[in-house]
Amino acid sequence: MTQEVLTDAQVEFYKREGYLILENRVPMAIIEAIRGEIARFEEEARGMSTSNDRLDLEDSHTSDNPRLRRIKFPHQISTVMHDLLHSDHILAPARDLCGPNLRLNTTKLNMKSALYGAAVEWHQDWAFYPQTNDDVLAIGVFIDDLKPENGPLMVFPGTHKGPTFDHHSNGVFAGAMDLATNGFNMDDAVMLSGAAGSISIHHARIVHGSALNTSEFDRRLLFYEMMAADAFPLVGSMARFDDFEEYKSRILCGEHPAQPRLVNTPIRLPIPQPENKGSIYEIQKGSKTKFFSDAM
Repeated sequence: MTQEVLTDAQVEFYKREGYLILENRVPMAIIEAIRGEIARFEEEARGMSTSNDRLDLEDSHTSDNPRLRRIKFPHQISTVMHDLLHSDHILAPARDLCGPNLRLNTTKLNMKSALYGAAVEWHQDWAFYPQTNDDVLAIGVFIDDLKPENGPLMVFPGTHKGPTFDHHSNGVFAGAMDLATNGFNMDDAVMLSGAAGSISIHHARIVHGSALNTSEFDRRLLFYEMMAADAFPLVGSMARFDDFEEYKSRILCGEHPAQPRLVNTPIRLPIPQPENKGSIYEIQKGSKTKFFSDAM
């Protein structure tokens, strides 16, 4: 198959390691427009006391000192982020890796702000929403320069080819895994750093996480999560699935498949699910494992 933007070497690297970084992929004019949108949402959070269906608040948020942890489904509430999702800046590399027919899973903008941005404990996206096949990935748009000191995404290369690890705590899905129990060594982790406007791509099965941001630099990362259109969620998955017509409407490009494609992949269902089905930050509060909290 002829690639649109990726080289053969980049495709092979992704297949082998489970991630890619593409530098200067998104024009800075778009990045600046997204920064303006972020400022608008931060102002919207002023006066709020609890999270809602648009904005997820940091635990340290107050109505007088608004602190956002996440902007939810930004493609639905921001024209610029909707248009970027549907542009070839995002879809062309995804098509090179997953084929011409793509379906949206979800979007989110993780606001790891300077001096207080929350950590995300080690996990696999696949543990949250297993599908009938694993042509499933997340594209991260770097809104700021991602540096070692401001909590960039970290991955364990090659783990997308391994097992799906246990993300439960006390018998309930908690969205986090224990590195030590599963034999991981932090020396093997890779930081996905780069300049604003770059993108990262990571496979849904790769083990990843990110530390607290205790630096003076923001680390805001916009995620577009998508999959081959013939990947359908399994019963028990935490994937959003209102009804079949709504699911069909999430086709980003190409055609809707007549039937799902089945591939033998390691599965653990995220059940029983926690009572609090909020963002990953809330779900991970139920985990006994707090690697980044303990490490900082």
